[in-house]
Amino acid sequence: MKNKMLNWFKDIYKETEGVGVYFAPGRVNLIGEHTDYNGGHVFPCALEIGTYGAVRLREDRTLRFYSINFPDEGVIISSLDDVLSGEELIYHRKDDWANYPKGVLWAFAQHSFLEKHSDIKIESSNINRGMDILYYGDIPNGSGLSSSASLEVLTAYIIKDLFQIDISLKDISLLSQYAENKYVGVNSGIMDQFAVAMGKKNHAIFLDTSTLEYEYAPLSLVDKRIVISNSNKRRGLGDSKYNERRSECEEALRRLQTVVKINTLGDLSKDEFEAHKDIIKDDTLIRRARHAVYENQRTIEAIKSLKTNDMQRFGDLMNESHISLRDDYEVTGHELDSLVEAAWEQDGLIGARMTGAGFGGCTVNIVDEEYIESFISKVGIQYKEKTGLRADFYVVEIGGGPRRL
Repeated sequence: MKNKMLNWFKDIYKETEGVGVYFAPGRVNLIGEHTDYNGGHVFPCALEIGTYGAVRLREDRTLRFYSINFPDEGVIISSLDDVLSGEELIYHRKDDWANYPKGVLWAFAQHSFLEKHSDIKIESSNINRGMDILYYGDIPNGSGLSSSASLEVLTAYIIKDLFQIDISLKDISLLSQYAENKYVGVNSGIMDQFAVAMGKKNHAIFLDTSTLEYEYAPLSLVDKRIVISNSNKRRGLGDSKYNERRSECEEALRRLQTVVKINTLGDLSKDEFEAHKDIIKDDTLIRRARHAVYENQRTIEAIKSLKTNDMQRFGDLMNESHISLRDDYEVTGHELDSLVEAAWEQDGLIGARMTGAGFGGCTVNIVDEEYIESFISKVGIQYKEKTGLRADFYVVEIGGGPRRL
C-alpha cells in the first residue's frame, strides 16, 4: 500500500522525495451506541481498514489536499495563514471533504479542546510550513465505520510527527473531536476518535466516556468472526437527526436532575431510572433516556460476559441493543432493520445490531466461521428482496492505532 500511495502522490504532485506515508484505522462499535455523549460506556475496536495519507512538507505556507476517493474535487488549496489564524475558521462548502483536515489543523491552534482531561499545551507556532497531502481511504464513505474520525486522527498524527509536537494519542482524539464539533458542526461524542487513536490489535476498548478511563479487552473470537454488513444507504451525520437525539437526551437529563443528583444519564442504574422517569413527563424523551441508561448497562454487562467467555450472552446483548435503538431511540430505519432481521434468521449467528449513528450505514455481526459464506449469501439475498439495495459485506480483522508506514 505504501508504494501505491507514493505512486499516486507522484501522479498528483509530480515527485516523491521526502514523502512520508501514514495510516489511521476505521472503527466498529460492538455495543454501546449513542451512549458516548450521555456519559456512558462504549466498546469499540479499531479495524485494519482505514485511511492512508502521503505527505510532503513545503518551503512555503501553502496547503494542498487531494483525495483518491474524490478525484472530481481535484486539488483543494488553502494556506496555513487562513487555517491557523483567529478563533474562528470559516467553513467553505467548496472545500468539501478537505474541511475535515483543515479543521484539525485549526484545532491545533486552540487549547480549549483539552478541557479537564489533559494539561498539555500545544505550541501551534511549531506548525510553520505548508504541506502537500494525498489521502486514500478503504472505509466505505458514509458507512458508519468512522471514515471522518479516521481522516481527522490521521491528519493530527501526521502533524504530530512532522512538526514534533508533544501530544499523546488520547489528546489527539480530543483534538479531533473538537475539530468535528466546533468546525464541521457535528456534535459527536468522543468514541469514534478515541477508538481510532487508541486502537490495539486484537483488542476492543472498554471506555467510560465521562472520565475517559478505559481498559483494553482481548477479543479472542477463536472460531468466530466479525462480519460488517453495509446497507449502502448513505447517511450524513450533519444532516441526520443525530443532533436532535442529543438535545432530547440533554432535556431528559435536565428534568431528571430536578429530583436526582446526576451529571449524565450514564450515572443512572436501570432501577434508578425506572424510579424517577415519570418526572420527564414526555413519552418521547422517556424512551430516548431509557435507551441511554439501558444501553450503558448492557455495555457493562457485555464486557463481563466476554471475560467469562460467554459469547452467547454477548450476542444476546447485541440483539437487545438493536431493538432498543429501533424502538426507543428510533435511529435504525428500514434498511438497517432489514439487514439485522435477516441476520437473526441465519444459522451460526451469535449477535447482530446496527453500528454507528444510524439512519443508514452498517450493521455488525458475530458469526461462526463455518457459516460465514452462507450468512453473507442469504442475508444479501433477503436484503435485496426487501429493500432493492445491494449490501456489501466485510469480514474484518481488529487492528491497531495510527502509525507511520
